Amino acid sequence: MLLKELKKISHVDKVKLHSLESNLYQLSVVIGDREDYVLTEHGRFLTSHNKLDLQALFKDKTVGAMVLCHQSAYDEMVGQPVGMNNSLEVPLGNTEMS
Repeated sequence: MLLKELKKISHVDKVKLHSLESNLYQLSVVIGDREDYVLTEHGRFLTSHNKLDLQALFKDKTVGAMVLCHQSAYDEMVGQPVGMNNSLEVPLGNTEMS
């Protein structure tokens, strides 16, 4: 989904801020049964080093839930099977931005 399309939407079921590495976040939204990553006008994934900048995009929208998502790349180092889904979602609390 392009960022300009997201700006036209008034309700999002879930906002996911994906933690990629130290202070780098990527944005996806869930509407109904579909999850879409948000892209810039140039077709690149929308990323930011400031999660508050991404959260501010939803200031005037109704949001069901906003979560921070993280996946560990180190499962094999602690004896876990490779390829196992180890996604962690942490609620970000109050989704209203002032």
